[in-house]
Amino acid sequence: MNPTVPGPGVAGRSWLRSRGWFWPAVLLVALLVSLPSASPGRAAAEVPAAQVEVDGASLFQVRSSKDYSAEQRADAANDLLQRAARNPRPAVLQVVERNGLPVISLDGKPLLTVTRLDAAEGLSPQDQAETWRRRLGEALEQGRLQRQPAYIQRMGLRSLALLLGAFLLQRLLGSLFRRAFPQAWPHPGADGELIPGKAGSGFLIRALLRSLQVAVWISVAGTVADLFPLSRMALQRLRDALSDSLASPFLPLGERSYSVLDVIVLITLFLALAKGLGVLQRLLRTRVLQYTGIGKGAQEGIAFVVQYALLFVGSLVLLQLWGLDLSSLTLFASVFGVALGLGLQGITKNFISGLIIIFERPIQVGDFVEIGELQGTVQKISLRSTEVVTLDRIAIIVPNAEFLESQVVNWSHGSPTSRLMLPIGVAYGSDCTAVRNALVEACKDYSGILQDPKPKVFFTGFGDSSLNFSLLVWINQPMRQYEIISDLNFRIEAVLRHRGISVPFPQRDLHLRNDSLQLSLPPELSEGLRALLADRGQPSAAPSDQDGT
Repeated sequence: MNPTVPGPGVAGRSWLRSRGWFWPAVLLVALLVSLPSASPGRAAAEVPAAQVEVDGASLFQVRSSKDYSAEQRADAANDLLQRAARNPRPAVLQVVERNGLPVISLDGKPLLTVTRLDAAEGLSPQDQAETWRRRLGEALEQGRLQRQPAYIQRMGLRSLALLLGAFLLQRLLGSLFRRAFPQAWPHPGADGELIPGKAGSGFLIRALLRSLQVAVWISVAGTVADLFPLSRMALQRLRDALSDSLASPFLPLGERSYSVLDVIVLITLFLALAKGLGVLQRLLRTRVLQYTGIGKGAQEGIAFVVQYALLFVGSLVLLQLWGLDLSSLTLFASVFGVALGLGLQGITKNFISGLIIIFERPIQVGDFVEIGELQGTVQKISLRSTEVVTLDRIAIIVPNAEFLESQVVNWSHGSPTSRLMLPIGVAYGSDCTAVRNALVEACKDYSGILQDPKPKVFFTGFGDSSLNFSLLVWINQPMRQYEIISDLNFRIEAVLRHRGISVPFPQRDLHLRNDSLQLSLPPELSEGLRALLADRGQPSAAPSDQDGT
């Protein structure tokens, strides 16, 4: 491998060869595209080597020698080269021969001995030493020039121009995407309220825009950092630190050990798989199953099963591509089973209940159900919980186990037809036949109830202050039952009032056995009544305090 180093006049291009700036941005994408490259076996296949650098720019690689490792040789050379780069005087590089091997000297001091392992294929150690001497000379001269005030001032202006260009390019990309794909962003509706963008394709478009904008800023930031030696070295150190920390194995599974980077790649792939399957489920439900003619509940069930089946298969494929031997997960599976049995009982119970609900289908999406005091329409059924929207348009999340462990009234199960009973009381003395005819008349031509079966009226009994009747009607819209009851009450009241039939209210009659009523009053009130009667010239009839009569 013989990378070239740019001359002093092309310092702006060195970032393409140093690979320091784009490592954080390209690393994850490269690993996603080429999974085998992320496997732990790749590092073992490479020949040990270390980079020789000047101001953070990689020049060439050296191999291990008989007495020193590649890292020791590179560290010693890098230390001398960095001192020479900070020296304002030009460096003197020469190739001399010692013990039959070419040695590169820096200002009269030995810098690096070139061995046969260092030489590229087809080159002798002497030719390789001369090539490296020229590269080192160019790099040191470039470092000296890049520390001049004139260069720093010129690159500072260029950095400002690059940052301004990145800002303008980001705004331009946002404007172009919003014009090309307006449906992907929230936009005001007819009533002035914001309508959210599309969930599936809109998310992908917004994610693509954000990725492009981030790539622009990473590119510009890397370019600006590469213009100056100090920032280039800092970026190189950061890259090396991240590479060492992320690539160090820490998780042994089976015969292999996996690094933090391997785990990040796997988690990223799982998230991408889950998000992609979510989009696929929505497309399957809206673009395919919607036109099959099957019920909405069956559509949700099929989409749900397809999504989680593909998630299971895709997870196995990802683990295999990641290089994980599934047989090594036996211990993990046993520990996970114990955790499920001890700490995740509630989640497991709801999960199994969700599977039962999906396959047995006691409730389906669109059913009107009643659980205790809760009434509403089933909006969504997932593995752990079910979303129910009440008549007040409030979404309530109900654990799936509630539907199997408590009494549930499903008004839509089998047939949505159900019966409503309206109690009515009329005054004593009313004509019962007229009452029945009036109640039947109130139900005529009302679209909220079914005419078959026909409405029925029953005389249920004699109340304390009314004759009690019950009106039975049948409906096929259970979620409108309260609206229908209200409409019928309005119609019944109007018909009874038109026919002169009164609706009584609770009342009591008080009968006295004697002609006089004896009362017991407080002393102050008795004195007041006596004084009032005396003023009017009437005999005092107020009861006395003593007898209390």
